[in-house]
Amino acid sequence: MDETATAPPRPATGVWLAVEFLALFFGVVGVYTLAGSPGSPIPFLVVGAIAAYVYLRRQRGFERRDLTRAAAVPAALPAILAGWAVAAVVGVVVLALAQPEQLFELPREEPLIWAIVVVFYPLLSVYPQELIYRAFLLHRYAPLLGTGAGAAAASAAAFGFAHVIFGNVLSVVLTLAGGWIFARRYQKTRSLLTVSVEHALYGVLAFTIGFGDLFYHGAA
Repeated sequence: MDETATAPPRPATGVWLAVEFLALFFGVVGVYTLAGSPGSPIPFLVVGAIAAYVYLRRQRGFERRDLTRAAAVPAALPAILAGWAVAAVVGVVVLALAQPEQLFELPREEPLIWAIVVVFYPLLSVYPQELIYRAFLLHRYAPLLGTGAGAAAASAAAFGFAHVIFGNVLSVVLTLAGGWIFARRYQKTRSLLTVSVEHALYGVLAFTIGFGDLFYHGAA
């Protein structure tokens, strides 16, 4: 992908985009968190994803194939699986040393819930998040952020901040790193399906080996 920045916005437009970006991705999440994170975030996430989808479908400058582009998955899969394998080994070792009783706790003790997570987490959480934090954010704010590393960093920051609702620093740190990886993957492949596969692999891994409490709403 061409990493050159788009033309800078006019001052008034740039200010509006900056205010909108901060309000949507930091203000809304901040208010939700200060309110005690009432209810599950999934309905808010799904509504936001639907709004992002409608917006993108109406944008002439947005390539609709980017919402899937399944042909990009096979080429990206080796690199995705290599990074995922390293994360899996590190995660298992860390948990085995620090909290061995928690290792594979969900599939061992609640296999049905684990199976439900494996099936529905990618559909109700992963793809909606990628629609909002990758496809929408990187398209909508390209005049402000450009199309390179700076935009990826902004996407990662917004994605990481969204996880303050879980009430722990580690979830923010991990998703900040994940947000960077996913944003750069999307910029490289222009395939939301590819990024969603990568995101789902890491998310299911977390729930499988025993880090699910970091990303479970209401678990502090």
